[in-house]
Amino acid sequence: MRQNWQHWNRKGVAVLVILIIIGIIAALPVGATRWKMERTSKQVDIIFDYRDLMQVAAYKTHPQQFIQDELVKMKSAGIGSMAVYETSLQTLKWIGRVSLYGSDTLSDLTGTPYDKDENYTYVLFNSKADEESLRPMIEATFESWGIAVSPWSFKDSSGLKLETPVEDAMLKVMPPDPSTLQMLHDAGFRIIPRLSDRIPYNAAEVDKMLDSYQALGVNRILFDGNSVKGYADNAEQRSLTLFADSLNKHRIGITTIENSTPQKGLSTLAYLTDYNVARLYSLPARDAAAKSPIDLADRFQLAVKDRSIRMFYIHAAASSSTAKSMITDPMENIYNSLQGPDGFLTKMDKLGFTPGPAEKFDYSIPSWQKPLKALVALGAIAFIALLIQAFLPGAAVPAFIIGLIGSAGLYVLSKSTFEQGLALGAAISAPTLAVIWAIRRVRTHTVGNRRPVGGTDDIAPGRVNGGMRWVFPGISAGRRFLMAIAIFATTSLISLCGLPFVVGLLNNMTYKLVLEQFRGVSLLHLAPIALSGLYLVLYTGESVIGNVRRVLKMQITVLWVAVAAVLGIMAMYYLSRTGNAGSASSLELTFRNFLENTFGVRPRTKEFLLSHPLFFAGIFVALRYRAAWVLFIVGSIGQLSMVDTFAHIHTPLQISLIRDLLGLALGALIGLVLMGVWQVVEGAWKRWAPRFKPNKTSLKSGA
Repeated sequence: MRQNWQHWNRKGVAVLVILIIIGIIAALPVGATRWKMERTSKQVDIIFDYRDLMQVAAYKTHPQQFIQDELVKMKSAGIGSMAVYETSLQTLKWIGRVSLYGSDTLSDLTGTPYDKDENYTYVLFNSKADEESLRPMIEATFESWGIAVSPWSFKDSSGLKLETPVEDAMLKVMPPDPSTLQMLHDAGFRIIPRLSDRIPYNAAEVDKMLDSYQALGVNRILFDGNSVKGYADNAEQRSLTLFADSLNKHRIGITTIENSTPQKGLSTLAYLTDYNVARLYSLPARDAAAKSPIDLADRFQLAVKDRSIRMFYIHAAASSSTAKSMITDPMENIYNSLQGPDGFLTKMDKLGFTPGPAEKFDYSIPSWQKPLKALVALGAIAFIALLIQAFLPGAAVPAFIIGLIGSAGLYVLSKSTFEQGLALGAAISAPTLAVIWAIRRVRTHTVGNRRPVGGTDDIAPGRVNGGMRWVFPGISAGRRFLMAIAIFATTSLISLCGLPFVVGLLNNMTYKLVLEQFRGVSLLHLAPIALSGLYLVLYTGESVIGNVRRVLKMQITVLWVAVAAVLGIMAMYYLSRTGNAGSASSLELTFRNFLENTFGVRPRTKEFLLSHPLFFAGIFVALRYRAAWVLFIVGSIGQLSMVDTFAHIHTPLQISLIRDLLGLALGALIGLVLMGVWQVVEGAWKRWAPRFKPNKTSLKSGA
């Protein structure tokens, strides 16, 4: 019965391998459509915050002249768009468009007694042009809030009486100032309106506003606050659908900000606008002032090339400098980062990008993708079943059947969770199985084959009564070198088999635009390391049961606790460096820039400087010394990292592929150097160590 089951299980394993191969082949055309899509959207928009420009101008002797002069400089430097916020009475007062009075201060202006039972706001326009531009907008805004508005004037100036306190009136948000928009448009800038959800949604007013934006050439808007326009009123008015329809009619897209929590309603609005979305990188004012022009240009270049950023939003702020005894601003620093042979515009041109309004990625899902993705999903389930089989021999077929049933249920409950779960499972399985295969190959060449469950090891040449040996003589250095090349290359190839499943299952614009995150990245960074270590402990000794007993009987000492604490700290540091949230020192950033400028694509440091070299050289050493088997755990870091590179969906496939191959090549070269160093050290040790061993005969005679 047991032999029968093992026979069918072996056939089942063969079928699973075939399903994995079919899944890989099915993922290739899916990846090809993504490769094609990533070659669209080749224009990059550089945007400046107009409110920041006004705030910097407030510290100048002639603010209005400063603004006009800087607009000319910005245009010459390559800044093509201006971000304009919604306005308020407070902002209009600040820039000198209106004067505001409360009922208590009006008496000082008019010389009439103060009515103690009145607390209104009085708006006085500072020019006829201001009145023509602002009166309709102010009336519409306050009437939408149910606040009574009536004409009011003082001497030769016209105004409005708003029946609400000044403090409340200044909180009411209005659309961007139309005269400012027209002035910037006439100066040759594209307009990026920043809209909030603080104004009650009015479909007719929004459509009218978008009409005016379309006339100004607006092709994209940016939201201000933690939700998109229309989100608050969506339950009552279906305002997100109405807003999306209006955006589509006017051919205006939306924007998502990198490294920020997605604004509420953004994913829904993105779907309703057929993903007419561009990713934006926001440069903080402190970085605009503190970073060198070259550093800023390199940062922008990396964002365009590696993270599919198509909009750059530049902030600026005035600051007081005690060293210079003056108020300073970062305007020249910003211009220098864009211009010149080392400026961003030059770097962007070399990458094949041009300045202009950000375009949407040309994205469509062919009908043939659905059956192909089903085959990819089957392959991923097979991959996971093989990983379970590696730890529980004979469980391949049941694991696959359970995986099919569980995946079907998960698909019904949540398609997104289904895709991410299978992608994560395949991403963990591929590098883990690769390292397990490498462990088995080295063990076969040194100790011999191990019985799957229970029993003792086969007696390999050079073993004594089945006891554990730490040195394996008999394999020449030349043969070990060739075997190390073969094992390292095959292990890497098995790990790379996980890439098509990540690409095929997560081929969706929500991941490309980072509207949805691939969850489980931390698990991907830890699971292959832990599983490889577990396999090394349980499956390389006398027997699995014997190894488990030995581990359970081990005495916990202070040394073991200290080692566990150190490993825990290392794991926390390792996880802190993963993903986009990790930070790097200035020295590391300099090294990264050197790699980027040298190779064009920066390989991952932990791959080519740490994991790949130690793994490659470790295989060579492990074929002679058992202690070197621990380096397989280090090797799992590089193997999983290659798969994790493709889990960054916003990075183009071409960049990820080059990054992996470059890491392998450089890691192998460094590994060759380590092998050479090891051979020299080992040879010197064999030659000189016996001379320092005490002679037992001489010691006895000396006694």
